[in-house]
Amino acid sequence: MSIVRTDTRRISFLPPRFPYARLRSVAPRKTKTGGDRGAHPARKPISLKKLAEHLDLSPATVSLVINRSNVADSIPQETKDRIFAAARKFKYRANFFARSLRTQRSFTIGVIVPEVSDGYSASVMSGVEDYLLQEGYFYFVASHRHRADLIDEYPRMFLERSVDGLIAVDTPWHFNLSVPVVTVSGHNDVKGVTNIVLNHEKAAEIALKHLFQLGHRHIAFIKGQEFSSDTQVRWSNIDRVARQLSLIINPRLVTQLEGDSPSPELGYKATKKLLATGEIFSALFAFNDISAMGAIRALRESGWHVPDDISVVGFDDIQSAAFQNPGLTTVRQPLREMGRAAAEILLRRINRPGSELHDRHVVEPELVIRETTSPAPAERRGATKQRN
Repeated sequence: MSIVRTDTRRISFLPPRFPYARLRSVAPRKTKTGGDRGAHPARKPISLKKLAEHLDLSPATVSLVINRSNVADSIPQETKDRIFAAARKFKYRANFFARSLRTQRSFTIGVIVPEVSDGYSASVMSGVEDYLLQEGYFYFVASHRHRADLIDEYPRMFLERSVDGLIAVDTPWHFNLSVPVVTVSGHNDVKGVTNIVLNHEKAAEIALKHLFQLGHRHIAFIKGQEFSSDTQVRWSNIDRVARQLSLIINPRLVTQLEGDSPSPELGYKATKKLLATGEIFSALFAFNDISAMGAIRALRESGWHVPDDISVVGFDDIQSAAFQNPGLTTVRQPLREMGRAAAEILLRRINRPGSELHDRHVVEPELVIRETTSPAPAERRGATKQRN
């Protein structure tokens, strides 16, 4: 047993207020054979040559698979699975520096996000991480908090760190870089950039038709912040679908999120503004799930019941949406899949320079109906009910 003893003497080169502790060394007990009890000889890492011999394959084949070379695409999947299983069993690790020198790559990706929080960015990042880890890539994440100077600076800083490519999430993008770039929710056409975007027309259609079919005619809207990449395209599609349904949008029932906080407080404040107008509405369509959660609290505090008095629809379907009370009806963006697709497309472009890839990769939304929407109260369909 080791004993810790505090000595009252002082060490001369430290200030008097710093006593020191001294560990008394206790020799480990010897086993009958003279070895240390519990000691295990360190296992020497297996070499590529030995791993190949074990698999009865050539070292070149094993190397191609382990390093995920393009040429490995022609190797049967069963063989690849055998190689990776053996590598895990014998804890084989490829020489990163040798691999980097040979391929002239860093096997590192830069990821730019507005912020890291329990919401949109975190869900997309989980998909990015899944694929990059699977493919043996490391990544850096930088959060710009919607500051224009950081949005301009981070790409340069990533290039200085020799990243092989960039993924930009919900970030205005205008840069033509020397490395491949994929954006998630990017809507600018930039040479060499692949944009992964949601079908916003369908998203507006499934949300508004759902409310329309429930009898809602007086619908309030919370738009996204001006700096959000999706705000304008989403609102344009909401306006278009509303006209197709002959649904009149009351300008007094449209408000906008203000501030860059990822907190439900922004939706809370926006809803308070809507209620302050005195206009009657039976449903509210929020820009995202986080703001919808804040909206529900504001409605409850003002004496309205969700969904009996006012229905609420969110957007994104983040993980916590299903666990709200009541569960949030929302338009699901396949955020994790969008992140995974961004990473997959980026690595494909890195591995096959000059390959033909579409500038836009469109994903489809889905309406998830839970407990925050219900038929519009009969007395409110004509907007005649007044608040107590």
